[in-house]
Amino acid sequence: METVAREKFACPACGAEAVWNPAKRALVCPYCGTTSPMDKPPDSTGTVQEHDLVTALRSLPDEKRGWKSDKISVKCQSCQAISVLDASRVAQRCEFCGSAQIVPYEQVKPPISPESLLPFTVDQTKVRECLRQWYGSRWFAPNRLKSGAMTDTVRGAYLPYWTFDARAHADWTAESGYHYYETETYRDSNGNMQTRQVQRTRWVPSSGSLDHFFDDELVCASRGIQGNLLRQIEPFPTKALIGYDPSYVAGWVVEQYQLDLIGAAQQSRERMEQETYSMCGSQVPGDTHRNLQVHSSFTNQTFKHVLLPVWFVSYNYGARAFQVLVNGVTGELAGEYPKSFWKIFFLVVFLLIIAGIIYLASK
Repeated sequence: METVAREKFACPACGAEAVWNPAKRALVCPYCGTTSPMDKPPDSTGTVQEHDLVTALRSLPDEKRGWKSDKISVKCQSCQAISVLDASRVAQRCEFCGSAQIVPYEQVKPPISPESLLPFTVDQTKVRECLRQWYGSRWFAPNRLKSGAMTDTVRGAYLPYWTFDARAHADWTAESGYHYYETETYRDSNGNMQTRQVQRTRWVPSSGSLDHFFDDELVCASRGIQGNLLRQIEPFPTKALIGYDPSYVAGWVVEQYQLDLIGAAQQSRERMEQETYSMCGSQVPGDTHRNLQVHSSFTNQTFKHVLLPVWFVSYNYGARAFQVLVNGVTGELAGEYPKSFWKIFFLVVFLLIIAGIIYLASK
């Protein structure tokens, strides 16, 4: 994971750094509480630009790369996260796992700059309450974990995503199966003749075509956040994306992508092909089908590099690491937690006792 040092906004009252407050939707000083307007209104007019994918894969101009200021990069030897910081800042621990095993890291080529984002709308107070309720409802979780709830370590970050659009056309062929029933005569275990209905399938060739537009197919480019948990808190309302404005990320961790455009485009294409195959399969008439062959093509392919808001808690319990995530817009929550050996043990013993009582009562 790469965290990017962001532009700072000074509080007009005390001079401390003001940060974006999701509840007030404004810059707020965490020291004196002053709410200050942005230097300029954010670009919320919906002018979010799509870029032609084929052109970008051939060559991307240098003005679309980098962070426009001096940076240094350090890599965590524990979680492999790459943090991008101001040149004047000295990193002592990993931003995400807390490890002190960090070493200098040099990038081969400046990254593609994000051009749009979704601001945080769920504030930290609500996230903490959701986490307490979630931990409290995990019956198998150790009591010590429930009482602590880990809410004091909750952090917010803007994660890098790629979005892809494409117009798909597919021609398909298959064999459609239609069920019918025949009466069959057989001899039962007593030697008597009986009849029964047996299902048969009649196969006939079929074909068709499909046209579909894929809009904002998401591919996450994060490394430090677990992908299986991210998929559980998706989707994000990408129709509400706004033009990138540094005011929105003031005071927040911003991660730089580690899955590049080529790798993300390949993942997106694979997903689109799988979805296209599934949609063609749903078009095949009959009760069932077999030998489905799909020939698909994709045109008008475009992409965006965007930042999406996520709250997260990372913690170690015993020898294992766990994460809990909250969608910074919808509030959707997903996470992992340790299981108490003794709670599981006593539950199994209890169930065995109940089963034994039922068995003895039935005799």
